[in-house]
Order: sequence, then structure tokens, then C-alpha cells
Amino acid sequence: MDDQIHTGDEHGELGDAEYAEFMELATQEGFDVDEVEGALGEAGHGPLPVLAVVGRPNVGKSTLVNRIIGRREAVVEDRPGVTRDRVTYEAEWAGRRFKVVDTGGWEQDVLGIDASVAAQAEYAIEAADAVVFVVDATVGATDTDEAVVKLLRRAGKPVVLCANKVDGPSSEADAAMLWSLGLGEPMPVSALHGRGTGDMLDEVLKALPEAPAQTFGAALGGPRRIALIGRPNVGKSSLLNKVAGEERVVVNELAGTTRDPVDELIELGGTTWKFVDTAGIRKRVHLQEGADYYASLRTAAAVEKAEVAVILIDASETISVQDQRIITMAVEAGRAMVIAFNKWDNLDEERRYYLEREIETELQQIAWAPRVNVSARTGRHMEKLVPAIETALAGWETRIPTGRLNAFLGELVAAHPHPIRGGKQPRILFGTQAGTKPPRFVLFASGFLEAGYRRFVERRLREEFGFEGTPIHMSVRVREKRGKKK
Repeated sequence: MDDQIHTGDEHGELGDAEYAEFMELATQEGFDVDEVEGALGEAGHGPLPVLAVVGRPNVGKSTLVNRIIGRREAVVEDRPGVTRDRVTYEAEWAGRRFKVVDTGGWEQDVLGIDASVAAQAEYAIEAADAVVFVVDATVGATDTDEAVVKLLRRAGKPVVLCANKVDGPSSEADAAMLWSLGLGEPMPVSALHGRGTGDMLDEVLKALPEAPAQTFGAALGGPRRIALIGRPNVGKSSLLNKVAGEERVVVNELAGTTRDPVDELIELGGTTWKFVDTAGIRKRVHLQEGADYYASLRTAAAVEKAEVAVILIDASETISVQDQRIITMAVEAGRAMVIAFNKWDNLDEERRYYLEREIETELQQIAWAPRVNVSARTGRHMEKLVPAIETALAGWETRIPTGRLNAFLGELVAAHPHPIRGGKQPRILFGTQAGTKPPRFVLFASGFLEAGYRRFVERRLREEFGFEGTPIHMSVRVREKRGKKK
């Protein structure tokens, strides 16, 4: 009777017949059925729910994030101002996957500590489906903690209260004191030693939705969501004003909740689009002095809520590390992508020459993203923005039927076999596209495929099937030794 439930969801985006055929192929080639199902499930998941970890400095947020993601990726350092490239990580607990937003990067001097804690928590909470609020049980609740509680109440997101630094039974009483915050039962945890983190994560899973509430564009004719991102002062606001002004649409600023501080509905090329969280960026300009970290948190929040990221780059300046960082963030989030070079009207011949060189070297990894050259000031080429966005979204949603993909892979492997390594020649046996938004492929191989060969396969996939404007995720499963199967 389970059969009806299995439409598509269970097998990623494979239909039932396609799935049955695929599993038969996998069994013939000697793959373990459970492993294949696991691989499809992993690649077929839609957007993951987001968990934000918030709290004031030095309560152990990053240590906790490392515990949750099970590896030391988040920067753990006792001094404020440690900026880092990443704020979101993928994690798994009890078979469920979710994303974690770590707010442990500090820019205390920007606004004084309370204001920065608040601003940081606000961005993170906005992007999240649930929140872990970390309090140092040995210190007890401070005024800053109380301020965060107010924010949490206003946002109305489910909250798990983590009483950290409870290293043994003697400090359990410290944790109990935190009932006073009015956020329900404090979960006593030692992030450093891992004590109690399992119980806390069980609570987190209860609070997190199975999948995020965002139904991407699936809402009946709901406007598609665009995040306009780029480093400070690159012209995001002017571009938005131009876009809104050119079309003379009444820009309705949906006031109210922290959920979407201001999402603007703008009509472009006959379609209404929702520009995510852009005015929020405009209103808090005073945070931009040196606040690299806010920029990345805010960008992460906007990208999480969008389907397509329009990345604005100042064409008159050298492409910077920060530009690269923002691009990487959009690619890792798996969003459709358009690169818009702003201030194009300011370029002289020499700068144009160097810019082309920079694009070739610095932006090589996203050569597939559509590029538009615009001027937010004069409104030049604005009409090219919409077709580029539509192209990127189309690529993002493309799916290749398994039969067609395998015919393509067969020809590819025959014409360009993997280089021989250690006397063996790994082969791609077959594959499938288990998911879209972005396109996710699972390839099954007889041996380890080198990164260079994977890149080659991706490049050929793009040449054959388009996929313009979208990152492609490719995972490879290697067949175990077949001795026992014979």
C-alpha cells in the first residue's frame, strides 16, 4: 500500500517506472540496493531546513556548530573579529539533513556589543526555520541575553534553549536557572566535550520542519524570488531603484515581520518578481563600516530565501576576494545565478581589456553564468537583466530523463575514457539526475573518478544539455569489490 506514497519524493525526481528500471540496472552492475537508494535520497532532497545558532560572544557558539556538523570547520577563536568565508554548513542528525547558520563572527566595535549581537541574531533568525539560542550556564542570563530573547519572541520561530558549559552534574543547577528566560526547558550541554548535544539535537529535529516552508515558485503563480547581492557600495540600491523606477510600478514595501523585513514586488518585462531582503540592506547602511561579517550573514540570509542570485560586480574595480566569496556562497547554496557588471559606462578601453582577462581567470569556475553589463546610474541595458534571469531559472529547473543521460554517458565514456591509474581504468557505469533546483546527478562508477575527469564530465553535460546559469552537483558512488556477488 506504500506504493502511492512513492511518487517522486522517495526517489528524488525519478518517476516510478524510471526508478524501477534504474534499480534493475544498478543491481545488474553489482551495486547494493540500499546504497543506491541512499545516494538517490541524498541527491534528490529539495531545499534543506535552516537552523540558526545565536547567542552573545564566547558562549561557545562555534564549538557547538562544530559539534553539530561533526567536524571542525567553523572558526573557533576566543578573540572577536574573526571573519570567515562561510556562515552556513550542512549537517545531519538521526538521518535528517539540515543547514546550520553560525553567527560566531565578531565585529564588536561596530556598534557596541548589544547592538551587534542583536543585528547578527536578527539576520540569522530571519533566514532560519528554527533557532538554537546558546547561553553560558556558568554566567547565567545577562542583559544581552534578555535582548536576544525579545528578538526571538518577536520573530516567532521555534527556539531550543542550549545551556552551554554544563560539564558535569554539579553544574546542572546552573542550567535550571535559565528557565527564567521563559523559553521553555534549558538543554544542558557541554559543546566542548559533547555532553548532552545528542539530546539537544533531538529537540532541534522536533522544532525543524521536514522541509523549509519555502515552496519555490510552486505557489500558484507566486512571483519568483531574486536576491540582489554583491559587496557593499557596488550599487545594489541604485540598481533596485532604477529597476523599480524605470517600470513605474508602485513598489509595495511589505512591512511588519522580521520574516521578510522588506521584500519588494517589482514588475519587469511583464512579470512580477520578488526582490528578497534588499531594502533591509539599504536601511542599515551604518553597519557597513568594516562589517564584513554582517555583509556575509545578510547575503546568506537573502540567498537562502531566493531562487536566483543576481551578483553585482563593480566593473570599474578589480574583482576582489569579497566578490569571489559572495559568488562561492551562491554556488554552495545551489542557486541559479546571473552576474551583472555594474558601472559599465565608466570603463575605458584599458580597463575593459583587463576586466576580460580577470573574468577569464577569476571567474573561470562560473563561466556558465549568464553575464549582463549594466549601468544602475543611467539604466543602460536593464532590459537584458530579465532574459538572463529567466535563462538561469530554466537551467536550474532542467531535468534530463535517465535513459537520455545514460546514452550520453555511454558515448562520452567510449570517446573519452578515464585515464588509467595504478593499472586500473575506472569507468562511469551509469547515472541519473536525482534532483533539480539545482540539477543534482549521481554517477555510479567502477572506481574512483578524479576531480579533473568529473569537471570534464560536467563541462560536456553543459555543452550537451545547456544548464546555463545553474551550478551542477555531482556525486559519484563507487562499486564495492564484486567478488562476493559472483
